[in-house]
Amino acid sequence: MILETALLAVKPGEAPAFERAMAEAQPLIAATPGFLGLELRPCFTAPDRYLLLVRWERLEDHTEGFRGSDRYARWKALLHHFYDPLPVVEHYGEPVVSTPAPSV
Repeated sequence: MILETALLAVKPGEAPAFERAMAEAQPLIAATPGFLGLELRPCFTAPDRYLLLVRWERLEDHTEGFRGSDRYARWKALLHHFYDPLPVVEHYGEPVVSTPAPSV
């Protein structure tokens, strides 16, 4: 499994519109073969900042499958105008250290 991460800096005051646009854009990425899930998390300490986490079966499912699709152009049109600056997207592998939550 590949974990795609992006720290999204949304233009001030645009957070509600951005969240609506992300909800509209989500089916575009979800339709990609190899897509395993998406989370968008708001930052508690920095308003208008979000962490995007996307899980993929393989790196190429994102870099070639989604980004090479017609759906990606629509994704960009819906979302990229909200960012300042454009985010850095990174891809991570399986954990090398992991600690499960204690059992209750």
